[in-house]
Amino acid sequence: MIPPFPQLDYLIIACHPDDAEIGCGGAILSLKANGAKVGVLDLTDGEPTPHGSLEIRRREMMAATAILDLDWRSQLNLPNRSLVADLDARRLVAGMIRELRPRVLITHYWEDAHPDHVAASALVDAARFWAKLTKTTLPGEPHYPEKILYFPSMHLHLHVKPSFILDITPHHERKLEALRCYHSQFIAGRSSTPPTIFDDITARARYFGWLIGAMYGEPFLCREEVGVRDLQQLS
Repeated sequence: MIPPFPQLDYLIIACHPDDAEIGCGGAILSLKANGAKVGVLDLTDGEPTPHGSLEIRRREMMAATAILDLDWRSQLNLPNRSLVADLDARRLVAGMIRELRPRVLITHYWEDAHPDHVAASALVDAARFWAKLTKTTLPGEPHYPEKILYFPSMHLHLHVKPSFILDITPHHERKLEALRCYHSQFIAGRSSTPPTIFDDITARARYFGWLIGAMYGEPFLCREEVGVRDLQQLS
């Protein structure tokens, strides 16, 4: 069931419950700390997985959502493991964009080993364009988000050059707390011998933080230029 539609400033569109937390959990917490309205749309329920179930994943997602203090979260229940950026999926996502009216979309980087992530990136690109159309049966009024930001995944060990890196130092530990809610994905059946996935996420955040003189950072890419309003904020 889709909850009522608030007007959002930022909408993260992710394949599976836990993807938003991995890719931009620090950014979500930073945005919320600065008063932004933030929501997450999970395209699939993430199942099947070796140690998960629909009930387990929903319980984990709700716990993580509470830690992130999200203003809105829902799922489209598109097919996990076989996500396709087809016209039906595009219509669903475009409709959600028109209803929620975010200023910025955040989604998966377009190059990844996981086919669902690649499909999600293409789907969001197309849905953003469709969301502005007139003379259509889509719900809501036309809306065109100003930007799409993309977060790299950990499936493909690429060293992409970010458009910018966000300092998430004050929020990194809480991001890990949200990720630990997904016990079925990151703890059950996994070795506790270091390096764990939490060690890997921390090491990655430390590296990107180091690049900008911070403790921890999250990288983002944008196909369009990203402006800066205050040079004093540069790291």
